[in-house]
Amino acid sequence: MPYQFRIAAARRCVLTTPLNSQRGRNYATRSSSSPASLPASRRSPQVETMSRRAAERLLRRLGPLAVEPPARVQKRTFSTTATHIQRNPAYSVLNSDDVSYFKSILGDSGVVQDEDRVAVANVDWMGKYRGASQLLLLPKSTTEVSKILSYCNSRRLAVVPQGGNTGLVGGSVPVYDEVIVSLVGMDKIISFDNVNGILTCEAGCVLENLSTFVENEGFIMPLDLGAKGSCHIGGNISTNAGGLRFIRYGSLHGNVLGLEVVLANGTVLDMLSTLRKDNTGYDLKHLFIARRNLGEILSAFEFMDHHCIDLAMKHLEGVQNPLPASPYKFYVLIETTGSDESYDKAKLEAFLLRSMEDGLVADGVIAQDISQASNFWRIREGISEASVKVGAVYKYDLSIPVEKLYDIVEEMRIRVEVLGYGHLGDGNLHLNILSSKYDESVLAQIEPFVYEWTSAQRGSISAEHGLGLMKAEKIHYSKSPEAVSLSMVS
Repeated sequence: MPYQFRIAAARRCVLTTPLNSQRGRNYATRSSSSPASLPASRRSPQVETMSRRAAERLLRRLGPLAVEPPARVQKRTFSTTATHIQRNPAYSVLNSDDVSYFKSILGDSGVVQDEDRVAVANVDWMGKYRGASQLLLLPKSTTEVSKILSYCNSRRLAVVPQGGNTGLVGGSVPVYDEVIVSLVGMDKIISFDNVNGILTCEAGCVLENLSTFVENEGFIMPLDLGAKGSCHIGGNISTNAGGLRFIRYGSLHGNVLGLEVVLANGTVLDMLSTLRKDNTGYDLKHLFIARRNLGEILSAFEFMDHHCIDLAMKHLEGVQNPLPASPYKFYVLIETTGSDESYDKAKLEAFLLRSMEDGLVADGVIAQDISQASNFWRIREGISEASVKVGAVYKYDLSIPVEKLYDIVEEMRIRVEVLGYGHLGDGNLHLNILSSKYDESVLAQIEPFVYEWTSAQRGSISAEHGLGLMKAEKIHYSKSPEAVSLSMVS
């Protein structure tokens, strides 16, 4: 069953997208109890009509598709040569009981046997590859996909998942009589987080519709293809489509934040995360994948609370507070790296001025030379060094949605003395608890609360430090039992 273990059998996916042509942002996909469909006004009006017309013209050009008995060896055409592929006799042949079962979970409208409609799904858009499936299934939820694959696995029925069927290598159409599972009905946009630039959608969403949607929100998709009017985001991800914007935004391996997939046996694997850092084990989503104004030059975006600054000033030698008259709650360190120093400096100064005018920033200073820049970084990088001079330090490296990044610090400050700092750009918090010595009573105030809180936010208990001895037995706070089991097998 060559195509069951594919992202095309997935419901939801998580990606990253830029805010506009000059700004980098991330977007993902999540679920909701009552997902909203893409508004009709944001659909590409002729996508469905033109796609069907094109398919009908293609079929007229090709002539009737011969559907031979499924048990026979069929000839499938590849380019200009004919290749004979032997059907695996271990696979079962579809019967009326199978069709009845599928109707029981999908209803009559979700089970297509009409020869003309099935014929369209049997051929790729180039007319290069043709299969002989007799059944087209149209699930509308993860649960339905799971039931289909679980049943087919138990019956040994071969399956091919299908998205927009715009591929160029024949991967989206049957080889023989496989059951076609089309995700065309799973085309809902679940949610959009315009703070973090995170879009949650189903795998059957047409790329052009997604592009239109995010553009109306002031963002752009990191992926653009000639087939965007027909191709599905699920198929784009499963094939790691490159497209026209690859050189600026990279591959989908870097833009996809999380996935929910259905495995060949019907198991639902929930990896639907919006985290950019999660170092708790294998990043399993890759098995299923073949900032504003400063985005083009931004290279670092670090934050520290005032407790970190106070500690650094007290325990680090040779450092100076660049804002001595500014005892604010938070400090941010921004570093840019560009090819034109004067242009980059002007852009950073403009950003700082505008941020101060908008009330986002209360005060700021720009390093005028390498010595000043080194002093800035000495403060940030010296926080860990300064903290150990107090005594014992309990260090936690968490990946948390940015809008909740500091909440855990305030929660812990009720219990213990704590520092909060880290990488604001990718949602990585370094939570340091200070104590005069390591003590079980102190640890009891920290664990398992920190892990439980992080898990409740769908965060990661290890953004970049790994698990090691400290957290080897804590992986279940970040990974589902299914994901842990699969990691152990891998």
